[in-house]
Amino acid sequence: MSIVPEAAPGGHQEQDRSIPVRFALHPSITEAKIARLVERFYGEIRQDQRLGPIFDKRLAGRWELHLAKMQMFWQSVLLRNGAYKGKPLPAHLALKELVAGDYPAWLSIFRPVAFDVFGPQAGPLVVDCAERIAQNLQLASFFSASQSELTAVSAAHNSEVRDA
Repeated sequence: MSIVPEAAPGGHQEQDRSIPVRFALHPSITEAKIARLVERFYGEIRQDQRLGPIFDKRLAGRWELHLAKMQMFWQSVLLRNGAYKGKPLPAHLALKELVAGDYPAWLSIFRPVAFDVFGPQAGPLVVDCAERIAQNLQLASFFSASQSELTAVSAAHNSEVRDA
């Protein structure tokens, strides 16, 4: 989302500072390229021996809906347009058949598709976003501390800071 400011008296343009200005991650990223990324990536996922059956089981009869949702998700991430309103973490936590090694496998399929679709300038930016998302999902799924552990660590840290 970007704001086109209106001319103020005297011909100067002013920007409404209450609305954030958002720019795409890279100017070459478009909705059409994101659609191509999603279509090609999930086409390859469906062919993967490990990940294909996981996705097929969850999305049987609903692939088109999922692809549309993923296009909105990647538009929100890459175009920063707010198109996606979902919550990806709970959806991934519900995938009990996933193992920690599935996220690196997902990335090994995603990277070459992203580089091919977005090219040498935007490709690395797209892959960097995907790697951070995958890392966060993997950490939340397999390496999360319980709330009581987090509270205990926080209390211990606060105690150390006070005593120092």
